[in-house]
Amino acid sequence: MARVAVVKFPGTNCDYDVAWAVKNVARLDADIVWFNNYSPGRYDAVIIPGGFSYGDWLRAGAIAAKTRAMEKIAEEAARGLPVLGICNGFQILVEAGLLPGGFLGNARGKFVCRWVKVRVRNPKGPWLLGLEDKQVLSMSIANAEGRYYIDEQDYREKIRYAPLLEYVEGYNLPGSSYSIAGIGNRGGTVLGLMPHPERASEPVLVPKGFSNDGAIIFRSLAHALKKGW
Repeated sequence: MARVAVVKFPGTNCDYDVAWAVKNVARLDADIVWFNNYSPGRYDAVIIPGGFSYGDWLRAGAIAAKTRAMEKIAEEAARGLPVLGICNGFQILVEAGLLPGGFLGNARGKFVCRWVKVRVRNPKGPWLLGLEDKQVLSMSIANAEGRYYIDEQDYREKIRYAPLLEYVEGYNLPGSSYSIAGIGNRGGTVLGLMPHPERASEPVLVPKGFSNDGAIIFRSLAHALKKGW
């Protein structure tokens, strides 16, 4: 059975939630791996979950991005290893240079914890394998520095044709550029999401008016790995 590493840094707090979704929704093996113990070549995919790595000192994700663990993950990602960063994990991927752009404090200057809807654009890669273009998903966000920023030139050159998840109108609560809630690299093997798919992975977790669409992300990975991704 395929094995997924859920990499934990000091301050990570969504590791058990993600591991649960990998095991019980995707039906894959999941190991919560302390960052200093991460070994390349042992896993078929890596997920960096949310939380407040190193207390968000300097900037969210900035310190974790400079660890040897992230150097190893970046080397494997360059060879095609599927890597998903959720919330703080997305911030770490950006700080580590695996994805472009940057993060700012939310537009209203407040921590935002809400259910949102996002629209998928140009789905590709193992994490979005089960999705269709323009499909709308329900997930939740919980962040204070969730305002993704990218300038027009980089948007057009680096991510316009990459996989994107955009907040549906009225749900861009952080105030992200181009309403971006998630981005991938050109091939979609590396994906960053501000919404939490693990919190929308089972019906019991979902409030009225939304759906457990986060399950699609985990099941897409499982399907991709079974196909030999």
